[in-house]
Amino acid sequence: MPVPGPGYSITIRVEAPPSASAAGDLTSAVGRVGGVITAFDVVESHTDRVVVDITCNATSAEHAKDITDALDQMPGVSVRKVSDRTFLIHLGGKLEVHSKVALRNRDDLSRAYTPGVARVCQAIAANPEDARRLTIKRNTVAVVTDGSAVLGLGNIGPAAALPVMEGKAVLFKKFADVDAWPIVLDTQDTDEIIRTVELIAPAYAGINLEDIAAPRCFEIEARLREKLDIPVFHDDQHGTAIVVVAALRNALRVVGRDLADCKIVVCGVGAAGSAIIRLLLHRGPADIVAVDIDGIVHSERGDLDPNLISIAAATNKDGMSGTLHDALVGADVFIGVSAPNLFGAEQVKTMASNAIVFALANPDPEIDPLEAQQYAAVVATGRSDYPNQINNVLAFPGVFRGLLDAHANTITDSMLLAAADAIADIADGGRINASFIVPSVFDAAVAPAVAEAVRKAATA
Repeated sequence: MPVPGPGYSITIRVEAPPSASAAGDLTSAVGRVGGVITAFDVVESHTDRVVVDITCNATSAEHAKDITDALDQMPGVSVRKVSDRTFLIHLGGKLEVHSKVALRNRDDLSRAYTPGVARVCQAIAANPEDARRLTIKRNTVAVVTDGSAVLGLGNIGPAAALPVMEGKAVLFKKFADVDAWPIVLDTQDTDEIIRTVELIAPAYAGINLEDIAAPRCFEIEARLREKLDIPVFHDDQHGTAIVVVAALRNALRVVGRDLADCKIVVCGVGAAGSAIIRLLLHRGPADIVAVDIDGIVHSERGDLDPNLISIAAATNKDGMSGTLHDALVGADVFIGVSAPNLFGAEQVKTMASNAIVFALANPDPEIDPLEAQQYAAVVATGRSDYPNQINNVLAFPGVFRGLLDAHANTITDSMLLAAADAIADIADGGRINASFIVPSVFDAAVAPAVAEAVRKAATA
């Protein structure tokens, strides 16, 4: 069953009789329908009535309505207003622009704008690299999407994807002091996307591609890396891969196993799964078996696209065929970036002893974590309400901070691996256990450590 959480947090303003039992009656009504109260505030008090704000977490929009109805149906109680706290923080968007310079008088204006700005323009025209020193390019990243593969929502288009891109920009600023701006493109044509990003690139020191569907995302990233002199990073691919590699390093230490001896099953061979496989291959596992919606990926399958052909060539040493359940037999590690509820405890039982299960599909994982824990030694998910959350925010802010500090022109696998090791090292140091293989996303040490590791790798 889903657990009530802050993603569905509502504040209900109700008017109730001023009896001694009013507060208890109201909280009991919310509890009976499964709501979790986080605040109870009296906003008005009169001789004949009391007005209170009840803030509570729900599991869904439907559950929030059930809570509201339960209160409204109480004798003498009326609901005045319901506020969805998630929608409230999105009113007007989550970003704004602030000037770094004061414009107090004509002298300030003449330096920040005309005529003084002309000299700065001429300096950049004479030496284009000065744009990194004298403009926002120094610390600014474009977060670019076409809205074709928004996490958990699918192809919802650019306008509907904008709140996610705004959120990404907020995380960049919060965790690494990187100025990021959302760019949502009203096209899903590969050539148009590439050309558009190429045209806007002069204003930015890096491009973060986001929520672009596979397999187009592979071509878009590859061609932009060829064309641009700034790093291009598809977070759905490489951010996920970095954190998975970090978490797996520590999980293997918990169970006392070496990656070189491990058979790894990766379920889902889209953007994230493909990048995970390619980055893990640099670390030399015994074997990786990739599984997609049509079963185990092997070179004899007749339905492989170019991405799957390259994956098949580098994985599945024994040429296995069959289903996900077949692939799991004897496997040491499962990494899922696919779809919910694909297997249960009985399949985990067929894996090797002390198995590791990373069920990362969101919001519902490939296996219920509680089922996986019956037989797996270490379990991780993409959710915040279970231990070991594999979250890209551990990676991308620090990665871009390091790239910007190094004035990097590109990004390499050695930088990605350096970032993974930095994340793993933060959690390590005598602290790791089955419920703690990656640091918290709010650990202030993470982004600086990742940034320094990437900077060093970029300047090596």
